[in-house]
Amino acid sequence: MTNLEKYNQAFVEALEISEDQLPGLEYQEIEQWDSVGHMGLVATLEDAFDIMLDTDDIIDFSSYEVGMKILTKNYGIAF
Repeated sequence: MTNLEKYNQAFVEALEISEDQLPGLEYQEIEQWDSVGHMGLVATLEDAFDIMLDTDDIIDFSSYEVGMKILTKNYGIAF
């Protein structure tokens, strides 16, 4: 499984949405991505990539695209 597939699967699994909803998706744009959903997503991503996200990165993780940038820049995960 590629990193992009793992990333997408984490969103689909944690937020119970379909992959076609991912591009452009932003925090609190859908009901499932509230504060509780956000922490579930963070936990799923941490498990998928075997990382521990920094508190500032969790706070800054404001959209599907921003999340990829954070993981690439701060954790060396290439998409």
